[in-house]
Amino acid sequence: MSVFLGTYAPRLDEKGRIILPAKFRDELSTGVVMTRGQEHCIYVFSTREFETLHDKIRQAPVTSKQARDYLRVFLSGASSETPDKQNRVTIPGNLRSYAGLDRELTVIGAGSRVEIWDSEAWATYLAEQETSYANTTEEVIPGLF
Repeated sequence: MSVFLGTYAPRLDEKGRIILPAKFRDELSTGVVMTRGQEHCIYVFSTREFETLHDKIRQAPVTSKQARDYLRVFLSGASSETPDKQNRVTIPGNLRSYAGLDRELTVIGAGSRVEIWDSEAWATYLAEQETSYANTTEEVIPGLF
């Protein structure tokens, strides 16, 4: 499994497609699953990673309303896509609307997934988060530092 890293700025074409960043192509060339992400971005998983994630999702207690609500939104927006020979992948219209995507996109590596953001939304989010990131004084992720 690859670790997705970095920030890229592809453009959305008139058919709702983007060209996958070169560094992500090997891992994503056989297929991707896109779905709604938090903060109104799109999560993009390799098919293999999504299958691993789905195995974890299936373990969520069906008795939990919060789990059921989350799964419904997460999975109902999911779409399986295969990149074409030019490494373009179509972003379904419902996901483009959810994320407010226009022509200018920001694609970031987020470890086990890729995220697609409207460039303006990403710039706003990053500006809001950088200060709190720089000023973090407590352990956010247990055992990291």
